Amino acid sequence: MKKLKIILPFSLFVICYVIFTVNHKPISKYNKNETEITGHIYSCQIKEDQTIIKIKGKENILINYYGKTNCILGYKIKAKGEMKMPNQNTNFNLFNYQNYLKSEKINYTFKAQTIKIIDKKTPLIYKIKNTLYKRANSFKSHKYLKAFILGNDAELEENTKNSYQINGISHLLAISGAQITMLSCFLLYILKKILSKTNAYIVTIFALIFYLFLTDFQASILRATIFFIILTVNKELNLKIDTITLLALTCGILLIYNPFYIYNLGFLLSFTVSFFLITMSKTISKEQNYFLKTFKISLIAFLASAPILINNFHQLNLLTPLINLYFVPFVSFIIYPLSLITFVFKPLDKILLYIIKIMENASINLSQIEIFNLTLAHINIIFFILYYIIITIILYKYSKGKNYIFIFFIILFIHHNINYLNPISKITMLDVGQGDSILIKLKHNKGNILIDTGGIPNYDNKKTFEIAKNITIPYLKSEGINHLDYLILTHGDIDHAKEALDIIKNFKVNNLILNKENNELEKNIIKNFDKKVLNISEGSVKINDIKLFFLNGLNTHNENKDSLIIYTQIENKNILLMGDATKESEKYLQNTYNLPKMDILKVGHHGSNTSTSKEFVQSISPKISLISAGKNNIYGHPHQITLQNLKNSNVFITKKDGAIEINLKNLAIKTAR
Repeated sequence: MKKLKIILPFSLFVICYVIFTVNHKPISKYNKNETEITGHIYSCQIKEDQTIIKIKGKENILINYYGKTNCILGYKIKAKGEMKMPNQNTNFNLFNYQNYLKSEKINYTFKAQTIKIIDKKTPLIYKIKNTLYKRANSFKSHKYLKAFILGNDAELEENTKNSYQINGISHLLAISGAQITMLSCFLLYILKKILSKTNAYIVTIFALIFYLFLTDFQASILRATIFFIILTVNKELNLKIDTITLLALTCGILLIYNPFYIYNLGFLLSFTVSFFLITMSKTISKEQNYFLKTFKISLIAFLASAPILINNFHQLNLLTPLINLYFVPFVSFIIYPLSLITFVFKPLDKILLYIIKIMENASINLSQIEIFNLTLAHINIIFFILYYIIITIILYKYSKGKNYIFIFFIILFIHHNINYLNPISKITMLDVGQGDSILIKLKHNKGNILIDTGGIPNYDNKKTFEIAKNITIPYLKSEGINHLDYLILTHGDIDHAKEALDIIKNFKVNNLILNKENNELEKNIIKNFDKKVLNISEGSVKINDIKLFFLNGLNTHNENKDSLIIYTQIENKNILLMGDATKESEKYLQNTYNLPKMDILKVGHHGSNTSTSKEFVQSISPKISLISAGKNNIYGHPHQITLQNLKNSNVFITKKDGAIEINLKNLAIKTAR
């Protein structure tokens, strides 16, 4: 009861403060119209032809520069270009870049045209940091030395990082409480031999604060350091405040410093897992066998982190507690200490690299065991809280000697199959910029149909934004989708079909449909698809209770004119999807078919004036019209004439509304913006 009296008022204050703050935009010291900024570099990352720099100027700001520059920490630079507001999430359930940057106290990004070094005088502390990075780069194992010592895992291979995420061991790459505890214990052990106990703690605290600077004050390290300081003060002053209260105090301090930490994944996982491990510490300590104790810790951490991981990655690996049983001691007692020693004694580099390869290969192989990797749909706040209520009850019973953990796995199984209980069919137009991608999701898991994938042209062989990786794949997973009954490519233009191969690699695709004219992109897709491909212009396909009718029989050998046109009726709602079809295609429809009035029209060719004629619109009278067009696209889509022709329809445009979701039972519309 005494504990509640301390925690509850403080927690309520923090919650109210956070709610107030996140609903009021922070006031920036920058003007959004500024074209020139200056500041000292505190972080730099070079990716192929792009340099990402974070500077401390009037406030923290992130600079995107398409090119390479002399990027030395501590240098003062002047950048000329354009101030940008960071992108909010314009698709449902996905990563919100703007909130992530707010958690780093960054309100704006800056697109630089030129960057000039105006002062090479580097403060001592940056000189030390540059020296450490320079030394790390001289090792073959430099990618992992930066991750384990400097908290920077940006250079790790993407497929390796993905395997760590799938296996639920990404936390081992982040410097967290375990590493800070190990580091502080080592320092205390050495310092107590040469200093008094109090001085040893003081020196250790200053060393940890310095380490915070080296790792750019990452939320998980900041949590561990502040918590260590508070624990030390509590112990030295004999305040006798319990550990949970101290954890709540640490959380409060960090949220008062930056309320937007609630959007930081490391912060959420660090505090949530720490809370449950501390509350279960007595149960854990009763176990004498090291491996059983490690398994209990891993299982509790798995349960504690599950809802957060579900809503961030939309998947869970049931093998994670067992996988951690191998990886936790392997990383904690072999790789991490060896990384510290190797950083000093370079001849150990080859040994470290060899051991790292063992870890990488084990992780990649384990991540390919798909049967235990559950795709789990995004959950709203009510079910998120319910998850934690159930987890808390299960762990409470477990502490009393009663094992109900099987209930959690039953809930996961139900969650994994939740689409069979879904009574609503819906159509979603994703915001993929200047391209098309539409998902039709039928009720009771009777069919998942993806029409087009989007794609960005790759000019000058420069790497472009990967739509499948960043939008389509995570969105499909957030809907609890792990397979596609049909992938339909209306035609072979890049903005409709480029991402198809990534979709095929990441999902079980049962059927692939294309039009009859196949360009090189489509031929490559067909070559890499191991099932039957249907080339069609006119005809129909039956998917359980519905039919898709393909209506375009022009066959002009022109990508847009021959674009697949799809008509279907779902929940008694008429839907017409025009792909990039032109006015010539529309005339063909009018002359060939007796089309009904449409409830939903996917407007042809992104709202270009080459489609959506006044006569065609009048003949089908769409209630709702959807236009997929990129923000600030060079074509000026959608065209004003097209919008005028659709004046009697309820028009939604992705560049304005973000993704658009329509409930096909009652035509209720939800937009991501």
